Amino acid sequence: MVIEAYLALLRENPQVPTAAQVAERAGYSVRSVFERFPDLHALRLAATDHALAQGNTQSLITGADGDRQTRLRAHVERRAHTCTEWLPLWRALLANKGDSEELGTRIRFVREATIKRIELMYQAELAILSELDSRRIVLAIEAIIDFESWARMRDFFGLSSEEARAVWIGAIDSLLPPTPADS
Repeated sequence: MVIEAYLALLRENPQVPTAAQVAERAGYSVRSVFERFPDLHALRLAATDHALAQGNTQSLITGADGDRQTRLRAHVERRAHTCTEWLPLWRALLANKGDSEELGTRIRFVREATIKRIELMYQAELAILSELDSRRIVLAIEAIIDFESWARMRDFFGLSSEEARAVWIGAIDSLLPPTPADS
């Protein structure tokens, strides 16, 4: 309940919640929060681990064996969902990463998982490139589908979810080389 309260508060307000706010939302006393977590940093780590576990459960690889358009749509749909759901936590992690090596490790884990997914989803196209060119395209795609990219398209430019996904699909498609005929 404490972790869910922390995450709900982050989704409502980009400011990291206080122990009192978390306790009130969870229906506990502040003391009860600190009985479960020695400090807010421990709560932040636990919330991050909870989110990573949920993300792993939700991010089953689907569409990786489809044609190019199926893979593009499946990849972008999953990434858009992830960005929508976890952007507030991501921002809190980035804001507090200087306080903790553990948070930095979790941020690296998320970025590495994103890169592995890109490599899996577009392995047919990437396989025909040199290692250097493949790496450059993977890094460009990772930059395009970053949490903040999603937030800019949705919040700053006012794109609908469908419009934002179409932007990502078009950008990724234009970066990838032609799909080999036997894929």
